[in-house]
Amino acid sequence: MSSAARPAPAPGTRPGPLGGAFTRVVAANLSSSVGDGIARVAAPLLAVQLTNDPLLVSLVAVAALLPWLLFAIPAGVLVDRIDRRLALGLAGGVRALVAAGLLALHVTGALTIWWLLLVVFLYGILETVYDGAVRAVIPSLVGKGDLPRANSRIEATEIVVQQFLSQPLTSWLLAFSAVWALGLNTAAYAVAGGLALSLPAVASGMAGRRFGGRAGRFGGRTEPAPDAASTTAGAPDGTQGPDSMVAGWRAELVAGFRFIWSSAMLRPLWVVSVLIGLCHAAITSTLVLFILERLDVPEAWYGTFLLAGATGSLTAAVVTNRLKTRFGTGPVMAAANAIGLGAWFLAGAFPLAGVGAAAIFVSFGCTTAWNVLVMSLRQAAVPNELLGRVHGTWRTALWGTMPLGSLIGGLLARSGYSTPLIVGATAGLMVAAVGHRYIVSLPDPETLDPA
Repeated sequence: MSSAARPAPAPGTRPGPLGGAFTRVVAANLSSSVGDGIARVAAPLLAVQLTNDPLLVSLVAVAALLPWLLFAIPAGVLVDRIDRRLALGLAGGVRALVAAGLLALHVTGALTIWWLLLVVFLYGILETVYDGAVRAVIPSLVGKGDLPRANSRIEATEIVVQQFLSQPLTSWLLAFSAVWALGLNTAAYAVAGGLALSLPAVASGMAGRRFGGRAGRFGGRTEPAPDAASTTAGAPDGTQGPDSMVAGWRAELVAGFRFIWSSAMLRPLWVVSVLIGLCHAAITSTLVLFILERLDVPEAWYGTFLLAGATGSLTAAVVTNRLKTRFGTGPVMAAANAIGLGAWFLAGAFPLAGVGAAAIFVSFGCTTAWNVLVMSLRQAAVPNELLGRVHGTWRTALWGTMPLGSLIGGLLARSGYSTPLIVGATAGLMVAAVGHRYIVSLPDPETLDPA
């Protein structure tokens, strides 16, 4: 445990502050969340201006999620090999350049649906690095007992900024002029990159990591430490040869998978999460069309309508730790799973604006509660030096399969905008029922020790 990480308070005592280093991580994440919120609202709204084909609109979600299938594990290796502040800074800076390119395409009138898909895809690649780094930083700063509280605070900050601030603001700015929305997006990512590089050294996560080799500019490693096999295959001067370096990277790429698959707790949780995520992707890939066309919400009010989801998510971020303390991690996760999917089914079956808003409130809240607790379990169960790779492997299967769900949702929407909600929720409830007994039995994070 780093010097900044503190043990959980004794039962019955008031939790103390999470520390200045954690507060600075929240501040850096806040700026990045402004850019993410603008991008996530602007992309589907720009898409519906460029095409009215539900399948092409669903490709925006595919482009956003496909990088998790292709790049999440290499991103996890990167996060585990270099200073995590540098990973955050690079992700923010390069996303700012991509955002500037999107702005230039719009201003020159050259933007097409295919350019938009490329930009969203590039955003997704960089998000695999950022997301893995910011999640891996947290256990370096707080104790295990504080992980649910810390993750709830990160989730709450992202919700407030991405949804309460960015969603309605982006909708109205796009209705007035996309230049303002896209320009603000560029600036937000640039600021986030700069703030990440200013984080204190404790956020680097280098303590306890076993990589050897040369130290990088931020204390990271430019090459792995040679083991017995790599030394045998290395160059005559004792440095690593190309074959051993490739073998080292290959071993690191599969390390996250091996850890998850060897864990009696994480393996089934991973499988359930992937299947449920597939169903949610089918439900939400054409949600913008369901809201605009089926619920008759004006385009300028799209982001404001989604504030129902923001409110649900923020509520969940505030109360999840309390619910976990009272009822236990497993029961809360099982309830969130079933209730959230049931809400989507009701929204599809009764396509009224009021029902839709209530369903979005409940479903987004349940998803947030699930995410906070799953993240806390992983962070408590995984050694620090494996956090990036396990996170990347987890997201590779979870978010990497979501493009398939998004395509299914786009095809289902061609027969009616309510169909993805009804079919996706029904399939998800079946998975939740099969996995219910296992999910209820999940332990609290503070009872776990990293392997």
